[in-house]
Amino acid sequence: MNERDVVDFWFDPICPWAWMTSRWITEVEKMRPISVRWHVMSLSVLNEHRDGLSSHYRQVLDRGWGPVRVVNAARELHGQQVVKPLYDALGTRIHPGGRDDYPAVITEALAEVGLPDSLAEYASSDELDESLRASHAAGISQVGQDVGTPVVSVNGTAFFGPVVTPSPKGEAAGKLWDGVLLVASTPGFFELKRTRTADPIFD
Repeated sequence: MNERDVVDFWFDPICPWAWMTSRWITEVEKMRPISVRWHVMSLSVLNEHRDGLSSHYRQVLDRGWGPVRVVNAARELHGQQVVKPLYDALGTRIHPGGRDDYPAVITEALAEVGLPDSLAEYASSDELDESLRASHAAGISQVGQDVGTPVVSVNGTAFFGPVVTPSPKGEAAGKLWDGVLLVASTPGFFELKRTRTADPIFD
């Protein structure tokens, strides 16, 4: 019972669906013998060369570089242990908080977790983009280019999602984990999907 599976979780701080899944996997960590390692990926990287995106979504992606660059810089300069607290601080403001004033959000989040405000400068800098892209590639390479964030990997099984709202709590979260692992680890299994009929429900 003391052995815990290591689950790798890749997220983009601006993605509301990744936020929902992150709340779920945090709950699963209480209900099942897993330990989650948190990594950045980037919708801005994923879509930077894609044609046919709406002008609105392109603007979202252009602005999306800031938060993920700051989380990546925090990891590079202050260690892996700061990734989850900083993601929580950013995501709480962006998603349930409904804020898109990223410079202010970043400044507040850094202060909340005790990181230097100088990290905010990396939001507009490509200085550490090589390591950001490497982290992104480590996740997306396990599931393919036609999905988004989050990506979850455990014991050689990787998948996108699950996309779920509201985020299950308690044993319901554990049961969803059991089911997701069952289908994702089935050889030849690729997709199970239905049309989303609700926006993220933040609770």
